[in-house]
Amino acid sequence: MKDKSRYLLLLLFGSFARSHGVTGGDKGYIQEITGINIVPFMYLGAKHMVTGYDHILFLVGVIFFLYKMRDIGLYVSLFAIGHSSTLILGVFADISINAYFIDAIIGLSIVYKALDNLDAYKQWFGWQPNTKIATLIFGLFHGFGLASKIQEFNLSRDGLLSNLVSFNIGVEIGQLIALSGILILMSFWRKTGQFEKSAFNTNVALMSGGFILIGYQLTGLLLN
Repeated sequence: MKDKSRYLLLLLFGSFARSHGVTGGDKGYIQEITGINIVPFMYLGAKHMVTGYDHILFLVGVIFFLYKMRDIGLYVSLFAIGHSSTLILGVFADISINAYFIDAIIGLSIVYKALDNLDAYKQWFGWQPNTKIATLIFGLFHGFGLASKIQEFNLSRDGLLSNLVSFNIGVEIGQLIALSGILILMSFWRKTGQFEKSAFNTNVALMSGGFILIGYQLTGLLLN
């Protein structure tokens, strides 16, 4: 189990090139359809969340030291409220934000949560940020991240609000699927007795993944 932290990062960070956006095939489909398409957009939303490594890494950080389902539900709900509201607002109100900049902030959210899990803020500053407020705020940025990519498509305004709501419902379904898998893995991990021993290394690995994402996105920002 000594390589658990490395394995977890590899499993979750996976294929870096898939990024947080929408695949080419899905992009073409989105641009072609018009009117209200509830089921297709729910599917696309679920697919986005399940394959969105940045969201999953952040969720891993959020629930890492949460053991009660009530607490997990609260934090995940705060993240979902933030993510859903800015996705709809960003696309429907056509609020344009640079995608590289937003994704760099999403990387920062992963770094923030890993440092929080390492108790760094108390040790460095003698102060603990409100984790609930931080989760909500970073959820807002995660929503703007996808909104910035969807805005690149020529979406039909016909049925747009219904389609965006359907997409968000799909995102929440995908989040539940991803979260269930994470909780099952972490439950087995905690039972091995190696959890506490490898928690530090895992969060360092999580933080490193966030820094890689930040560097990748800032490089894109500078070159474009």
